[in-house]
Amino acid sequence: MSGTLKLEELAMLALGIFAFYFLHFSWWWFVCLFFMPDIGMIGYIFSKKMGAFLYNLFHHQGLAILFWLVGFHLQLEVLQLIGVILFSHSAFDRILGYGLKYEKGFKFTHLGEIGN
Repeated sequence: MSGTLKLEELAMLALGIFAFYFLHFSWWWFVCLFFMPDIGMIGYIFSKKMGAFLYNLFHHQGLAILFWLVGFHLQLEVLQLIGVILFSHSAFDRILGYGLKYEKGFKFTHLGEIGN
């Protein structure tokens, strides 16, 4: 993954942290929930297809933004928190080269093959 894309994802991670600042939750919530989206990897126990689907569901930035927007509109900070965590975590993963998964297997992502 190019340095420019990593900087872009770093900026998105910073945006997620900035958005969390405006929520009325203690910072320990952010720290404790930050890796929760990785629960999507549990799908790989069943199959590569299910693993890719669940992983991508929990790491889709568009879905994260949708959660935040619905939470903002309905004034439900819990939904905003879910959106911020999903968004921030997916940006962090992409900095590390973990993109959305293909059904071929965990190491095959939209950012390229992990480990190459």
